Amino acid sequence: MSSFPVTANTKKQEQELVQPSPCVSELHQCVLAWLLGAAAGTKEATELSSRAAVVTPFRCSLCVLLCGAMFLSFVLALHVYALFPQVDAVRVYVNSSSENLQYPVLFVVRQQKGVLSWQVPLIFRGLYQRTYNYQEVSRTLCPSEPTPETSPSEQIIFVDVASMAPFNIAYELLVTRLENFQLETNKAFNFTASPSQPQYFLYKFPQDVDSVIINVVSDAAYPCSVVSVQDIVCPVYDLDHNVEFNGVYQSMTKQAAITVQQLKPDLWPVGGERLCVSWIFWNVNRTWNLQRTKNLQVTIVPSIKKSVYVQAMFFSFLSFLSFYLGSVVVAFVLSVSNCPSWVCFIAGSGMMTSSHPISASTPEGSSYGAIDESSSSGARQLSSPERRAPAGSDTDSSVEEESDFDTMPEIESDKNIIRTKVFLYLSDLSRKDRRIVSKKYKIYFWNIITIAVFYALPVIQLVITYQTVVNVTGNQDICYYNFLCAHPLGVLSAFNNILSNVGHMMLGFLFLLIVLRRDILHRRAMEMKDIYTLDYGIPKHFGLFYAMGIALMMEGVLSACYHVCPNYSNFQFDTSFMYMIAGLCMLKLYQTRHPDINASAYSAYASFAVVISLAVLGVVFGKNDMWFWVIFSLIHILGSLALSTQIYYMGRFKIDMGIFRRAVMVLYTDCIQQCSRPMYMDRMVLLIVGNLVNWSFAIFGLVYRPRDFASYILGIFICNLLLYLAFYIIMKLRSSEKLLPIPMFCIVATAVVWAAALYFFFQTLSSWEETPAESREKNRPCILLGFFDDHDVWHFLSAAALFFSFLVLLTLDDDLDTVRRDKIPVF
Repeated sequence: MSSFPVTANTKKQEQELVQPSPCVSELHQCVLAWLLGAAAGTKEATELSSRAAVVTPFRCSLCVLLCGAMFLSFVLALHVYALFPQVDAVRVYVNSSSENLQYPVLFVVRQQKGVLSWQVPLIFRGLYQRTYNYQEVSRTLCPSEPTPETSPSEQIIFVDVASMAPFNIAYELLVTRLENFQLETNKAFNFTASPSQPQYFLYKFPQDVDSVIINVVSDAAYPCSVVSVQDIVCPVYDLDHNVEFNGVYQSMTKQAAITVQQLKPDLWPVGGERLCVSWIFWNVNRTWNLQRTKNLQVTIVPSIKKSVYVQAMFFSFLSFLSFYLGSVVVAFVLSVSNCPSWVCFIAGSGMMTSSHPISASTPEGSSYGAIDESSSSGARQLSSPERRAPAGSDTDSSVEEESDFDTMPEIESDKNIIRTKVFLYLSDLSRKDRRIVSKKYKIYFWNIITIAVFYALPVIQLVITYQTVVNVTGNQDICYYNFLCAHPLGVLSAFNNILSNVGHMMLGFLFLLIVLRRDILHRRAMEMKDIYTLDYGIPKHFGLFYAMGIALMMEGVLSACYHVCPNYSNFQFDTSFMYMIAGLCMLKLYQTRHPDINASAYSAYASFAVVISLAVLGVVFGKNDMWFWVIFSLIHILGSLALSTQIYYMGRFKIDMGIFRRAVMVLYTDCIQQCSRPMYMDRMVLLIVGNLVNWSFAIFGLVYRPRDFASYILGIFICNLLLYLAFYIIMKLRSSEKLLPIPMFCIVATAVVWAAALYFFFQTLSSWEETPAESREKNRPCILLGFFDDHDVWHFLSAAALFFSFLVLLTLDDDLDTVRRDKIPVF
């Protein structure tokens, strides 16, 4: 390797040629053809610029070093040779000690198919319009690929150096041939880059590889870098202000990963004659930080094959089809053995109880709706209008519209007398016409279908637009994937995150089938006028169960939509139906013992609409606006108090303009004037604990103002649901009721699966609360079948956990099917 130092004498308007001297290393030989011109406008310069030294070419490394001072300009011509199949690249390094921004040194490199230019000092702009000046700049020139027909290939490069400064400017120019320009599969390569000295390299797909993952890692988080994968077309965009013009790119701190698929021949852009191999360039350039050099390591590994996609699909569907098989087996066992041992035992005790109906001397409040002794055959004598309604006539006739007025006889029409008794039984709160009440709960099902359609269609359209923007612009900072385990399929960038949501849809549909089976059996029993169906157990209304099944399916659909392009704005799609699932579960739990006074579908869905509206406002204003958190906390606390009042007084405490005056009077009378024991102690304990939990959430939000507002609201719903479910089970056991084997199994399965699911949920793989580059530091490889990551496992397990949770609510009170309703306490 040799060098040619050159000096420029601006006073004499001429330049002297100096003999070659050693450059960097003498281990290589090099060939240089050069042409040096002096300042324009002189005869000596014109004569000198017309001469070029021609040297016999050799295949060798290239090193040209020009050092000196200049006033106007000169031109350097280089001949670069390459042999097939080797692709050689030339890198130009320039340096100037001048920091004068008014008179920079201009460098222009002219090649056969492009022009590359820059100035020294080179100026970059960072955050807050902060500027960074660089005296050292190096750029890799776009290479040409030799072919067997034209081997060896020759490339002529002209380097123009110029400055308009009225004084001498010292500079240094070094031209070298890159030794490791072409990367290999499964072989790590280390290099250094900076904003003024970006790097890019070449990769060719092996013949047996269709897709690769480019992993770039660094020990230092800062400065932030940009990793780009571009087409083979020159020029290569390797600066921070033009890197987004071609290909795909990511910002990076410690880690970046880009999955690249080999294009089909008929999809190649201009330059498509290279059909056998695909070229990939990427560059890394730094945009801001005082420490402006970064050491990086790149490794290119083959991605998964198509067979893995097929295996993952089979695994996903077969795993949840096993739930269908298990349900069929259980249904078959129950149909063959109509009376299992544990059912026969309970049914027997129920028959014995029914042969001795309770008398008028029952505990306080239990005489309403009690079974009369006048029927020794166990015929129903409830004073409810149900006994006058034709059995099995649960039709949707338009004549029987839902009404706010009870259909009880006039003598029993005062709801205040019934619902404010100290000891309430189920017969006191199941006095309305069963057909009207059933219609009331069916509205939940039809309304949620309407809501799902109108909510899901715009969401699907929006996420398709997001994915299109990502594919067209190549900006992979828009979506927060786990890039180390993001397997594309078609236009989708992370198909595995979408496929893993199939469990919600399949198990939601299975739950609908289970509820439909129970509904059909219940209708048949009503048609047969079965006494246990008419007068015993919890009144069967399946509308809320159908709504829960639809909500579970829609959660899968919207979660898949969110994972098409997960980011801060889309997360509300993933949580909207989770709010509805939690709310519907609480309503169903309350409806079990309060069938006549549960909320209507219209008020319930209106409340969900308010919650979702608050979630949207939280996404927009919940980051830093204190006023939003003050208003939301007040709404939260006042809403908790109003709901607690309704629950405590069984809906008999009116919410109007006089509610505050009445509340003060009640507090003064019951707490200050005589400090009496609460009339409904169990309800009071539940509501005190519930209000403490909700007030704690409100204070926490007001103090810490979490950025993930959607998860914050979801946490409120889940905590309230768990609190109510725990209270219900405790009160059930306290009332000497039993937990049958099936609900007990579902409770245990729910607890175990939820625990496992939450473990994987907290394995954070990305976070849109941080920058895209910082989020990629959390990316991890796949853990299941080489296709699914931790979050996909969370999808699988959470779907199963929700399914078992629904089964708990469906079967929790099966032990009461042989207990008279006037013996079932309300809590």
